[in-house]
Amino acid sequence: MPNSLKITFLGTGTSQGVPVIACKCAVCLSDDARDKRLRTSVMIETQGKVLVIDSGPDFRQQMLRENVTQLDGILFTHEHKDHVGGLDDVRAFNYFQQRDMNVYCNDRVRKSLENEFHYAFADFKYPGVPEIAVIEIENQPFVAEGISVIPIEGLHHKLTVQGFRIGDFVYLTDMNYISETEQEKIKGAKVIVITALRQTTHISHFSMPESLALLEKWQPERGYLIHASHQLGAYAEVQAILPPNITLAYDGLKIVV
Repeated sequence: MPNSLKITFLGTGTSQGVPVIACKCAVCLSDDARDKRLRTSVMIETQGKVLVIDSGPDFRQQMLRENVTQLDGILFTHEHKDHVGGLDDVRAFNYFQQRDMNVYCNDRVRKSLENEFHYAFADFKYPGVPEIAVIEIENQPFVAEGISVIPIEGLHHKLTVQGFRIGDFVYLTDMNYISETEQEKIKGAKVIVITALRQTTHISHFSMPESLALLEKWQPERGYLIHASHQLGAYAEVQAILPPNITLAYDGLKIVV
C-alpha cells in the first residue's frame, strides 16, 4: 500500500498576500479567517519526512503557526521573492537538527539563491548564517529525502517554473502555460493543487476559469485552488460557485492523499 501524504497549506495567497497593505476592498476587510492569506507554500509529511515547497517571506510565521519542529528539505518552484524570501529562517532548523538544510532546485534558482543569500554561500561565513546544501534538479524524476518526486515544467509568463508530483499529489503554482508533454505527467493524479490568481486572465498566472478548465480536463478526485489574490473574491462567495470536488484552499487547511 502506498504511503499516505499529509498536506498542510501553509499559505494560499499571492505575492502581496491578503489583506493587501492599505487596501480597503471587501475581501481585504473581511473578518473570515479563510480570507487571510499568507504567501503560497505547502508542507508535505510522509515516510517520517517533512518537505516544504517554497519558503516565502511568511515562512517563519507559517512554521510557528503549525508548530513545525522537523524539516528535512525544501523544494523550490522558482526564484521570485514571494517563494524564496524566508529561506534565512532555516537557521533554527540548522541549530536544532544539527545539519544543513537540503534545498532542491534547478541551476537558475541556485544562482539566484547564491546572489540573494550570498552570506550563506560565502567561503568565510559569519557564525549563525543559514547552512544550506543545494541539490540541483532538472526536468526529470529525482529523490528528495527518500521521497520520489516528478517535476512538471510550466511557464510563468516567460519564466520556466517547476511544479511537482509526489505519488497521487500534484502541486502547480505560478503558471499560465503547461505543454501537452508536461501534462502527461499529471494524468491519473487524485489530488491537484493549482494556481487561480483571479477571475480574469493574467499575463503569468492561470485565472480561476482557466484552472477549472484544466481540472475538468485532468479529472482528479479533488482539486484545490491556491495563490489567490484579493481580486478573486471572498472565500465564501467563490466556494459557493465551485464544482463539488473543487475547494478554494485556505491557510491551515490539512488534507490526506
